[in-house]
Amino acid sequence: MSSSDSADGTIRPRAAGFATTHWSLVISAGRPDEPAARQALAELCEAYWYPLYAYVRRRVGSVPDAQDITQAFFTHLLEKQTIGRADRTRGRFRAFLLTALNHFLLNEWEKARADKRGGGRAMLSLDFDSGESRYRLEPLDELTPETLYERRWVLTLLEEVLEQLRRELSETGKTAYFEPLKIAITGDATAADYGRAAKKLGLTVPAAKQAGYRLRKRYRQLFRAEVLRTVVDETEVDPEIRRMLDVLAS
Repeated sequence: MSSSDSADGTIRPRAAGFATTHWSLVISAGRPDEPAARQALAELCEAYWYPLYAYVRRRVGSVPDAQDITQAFFTHLLEKQTIGRADRTRGRFRAFLLTALNHFLLNEWEKARADKRGGGRAMLSLDFDSGESRYRLEPLDELTPETLYERRWVLTLLEEVLEQLRRELSETGKTAYFEPLKIAITGDATAADYGRAAKKLGLTVPAAKQAGYRLRKRYRQLFRAEVLRTVVDETEVDPEIRRMLDVLAS
């Protein structure tokens, strides 16, 4: 599914999928005169709005304020060309985005709120009801806003990789394999797990183990591909994966 502009000019991100930011999108989004810029920003928004919302929500506490700030921030990225200042040689884009958000909170939020009172129109359509439901499931006190942002970004990427794998199985007529063998992805599947999967899928246990191995291998390939899209080049993939694992372990 692709993002689209509605009749009133509001950018509506795709309903599902995590279009992990890669630098071609960032560059495009920083060129507002190009038609692709609005599409690029919608994809960036889709990728990052919930981790950023969780960060703001943890900082400000108020649900309406967190929603308004998140909405205004993405509108600010488009209108002020802030996104064009992202530099792929100076670190990960998600770090740039968090820095830009903090700058917005310090220097731009009051002006954006005044614009809203003056009739400013939101340019992005975000599913805040879903976001708030997700936020209520976050740990209450253990995580700082920064740690929550990092953790949620990593988990969202992992969830999307899992969804990519599910879609691939569906496209090859093997949807039924996903749930019984999903536990094999982590390498934690036991002999009993494979026995149950074999029975459900009408396979022998060795065949179920082989299918689980292929599923785990493909998941790792998709995961590396997604991480690669978020960094400058392939030499940064392994260090980034280590950072991501550290985030989940913290």
